[in-house]
Amino acid sequence: MRTIQQISCWVWAAVVCLFWSCGSDPAQKEPDTTYPAPKPYNLELPRRFGATQALPADNPLTEEGVALGRQLFYEKALSLNNTMSCGSCHKQELAFTDGQALSKGVSGVAGTRSAMSLANLLWVSSFNWDGGPKTLEEQARIPLESPIELHQSVAVAATKLQATEQYPVLFEKAFGKGPITEDKILKALAQFTRTLISADSKFDRYQEGKANLTTQELLGMRLFLTHPDPNARLRGGNCGDCHGGSLQTFNTFHNNGLNAAPKDAGRWLVTGLEKDRGKFRAPSLRNIALTAPYMHDGRFKTLQEVLDHYNEHVNLRDPNIDPLIAEAVNDFGAESLGLTAEEKLQIIAFLHTLTDESFIVNPKFSDPNK
Repeated sequence: MRTIQQISCWVWAAVVCLFWSCGSDPAQKEPDTTYPAPKPYNLELPRRFGATQALPADNPLTEEGVALGRQLFYEKALSLNNTMSCGSCHKQELAFTDGQALSKGVSGVAGTRSAMSLANLLWVSSFNWDGGPKTLEEQARIPLESPIELHQSVAVAATKLQATEQYPVLFEKAFGKGPITEDKILKALAQFTRTLISADSKFDRYQEGKANLTTQELLGMRLFLTHPDPNARLRGGNCGDCHGGSLQTFNTFHNNGLNAAPKDAGRWLVTGLEKDRGKFRAPSLRNIALTAPYMHDGRFKTLQEVLDHYNEHVNLRDPNIDPLIAEAVNDFGAESLGLTAEEKLQIIAFLHTLTDESFIVNPKFSDPNK
């Protein structure tokens, strides 16, 4: 009996010693999951685009932040029923538009405006068609929480992502230790969309002396950039007044005579100023051949229809019609722009030189899950 008791004591002592030694062995501790500080993201900026908008001091571009933002951009868990992502309405092959006149959300109901292209947002200071959001962080929340878009609060999205195996690690790498928050989601999305730079179209290469334009394209470019003046015998398409510069937009707001009494009040919804009723941000025309249909409500299916509007169908009865559009005529005494059919085709030929083929296949911008 004593022998059995002694053996039992020895076995128990051995187990205790083994447990103690394992517990005290530094090699047996849980691995340290502290990640290195995020690396600054090396973003190449085209010099001819000029100065960018200032980056938020609390959201610098980092490799980890941009990678996380790209993952989130295509993450369907950000929607109410896990069926849609930001990428659903902003498809890379369409220069981050969706090819729809009016975009539809998780419920299948169409909204009131067309999805805008997301190219070159680093140079934009007021976002969306009406210029309401002033930062990309602020803008990102709107489609996520809109009842007719992804229809889910960012707070709920954070909870869903926290429960996954993948995202807590990605967020810690990008923003350090701590739970996934609304703020971090919006910051990551903003970081990714700031990297969506389009600067390699045929027209870009022409400006850099690396490509030539055809005679048709050159004639179209001249018309595009020229404000018509019969007194100076200058024929023009009057496009560059709103869509000029290397970015093909000045990001200004204009009423372009679509309706005598606009159903969508546009910029007025933000400012409350009557002079802004029916005004919308002039989008960049980069990749315009890929982003049909056109206008804030997608009413025009083709570039030909757009040219027909500005040439023949501008509604001059709207009291807020842009003067640069209202006064633009190529012939004395004319009541419309007065471009010929051939001149319209020349402008359209030039517009096609603004397509950036590399932008729509750049693997840095693609869905990482494919």
